Amino acid sequence: MPSPVRQKPVYRFAPSPNGALHLGHALSAFLNHDMVRENSGHFLLRIEDIDQTRCTPELEQAIYDDLGWLGLEWEKPVRRQSEHFDEYRTALDRLVEADLAYPAFLSRGETKAIVRAFEAEGRLWPRDPDGAPLYPAIDRQRPQAERAELLASGRQHAWRLDMEKAVRTLHSKLFWRESGDGQTGEIEALPALWGDVVLSRSDAPSSYHLSVVVDDALQGITHVVRGMDLFNATAIHRLLQQLLDLPPPAYHHHRLILGADGRKLSKSEGSTGLAALRAEGKTPSDIRRLVGLL
Repeated sequence: MPSPVRQKPVYRFAPSPNGALHLGHALSAFLNHDMVRENSGHFLLRIEDIDQTRCTPELEQAIYDDLGWLGLEWEKPVRRQSEHFDEYRTALDRLVEADLAYPAFLSRGETKAIVRAFEAEGRLWPRDPDGAPLYPAIDRQRPQAERAELLASGRQHAWRLDMEKAVRTLHSKLFWRESGDGQTGEIEALPALWGDVVLSRSDAPSSYHLSVVVDDALQGITHVVRGMDLFNATAIHRLLQQLLDLPPPAYHHHRLILGADGRKLSKSEGSTGLAALRAEGKTPSDIRRLVGLL
């Protein structure tokens, strides 16, 4: 999977058109754009629109309008994930053929029921760094014949990474280079903490984790600048990069803009939406001030 050969650093801002951009997006976009200028690099825009049920052309256009109003410029053409499903499928097929991914048939409801029954007995089900329960081992442990029968029946399924097998392929510890607002330097990646992460679902041809590493490699991204909420997930990305022979970029995880409730901003919070702030008469300089860059 060759990536473009560039002599200068390459940064990207990669929003999803499933809601309005808010101040948290503005901070990330500004930081990427500013670092490009400081390092005479390339600034790419990627539209992460794999979720075809929530992403719309109107919301995509709103992203262009908001970023243009902020005074940001990006290189053309814009990469839209919905135009590259075949590339994600190729990466998934490679993991399946290496016996590092398996079909997962449990529904969300079935998974929740298993966890509830387990914890009803006073035991704690293992959870990932974000606090979500790890996926049960039932599908990973299914006999091949049963697996094949379920696939042949047309039963809906996802594909999940067999984390135990994947980690066993590593010959040494994994690290990533970090320069963000938390820990810095060489950070050890601990992907096993995430369990058998999703690679694709029946309603989505690729997960965020799989598509982001494929996109970054194909676009020749050298520096990933994104929110601290994705710091721990970088361990998954480093593992997938290793399994797929993809070059790792450097990472910079920045502080989050928090709402009045102390949580990171949501696209449902209209008061922090860039379009709403623009309608109130705010200027791009005001937005920089609001996100702490002035």
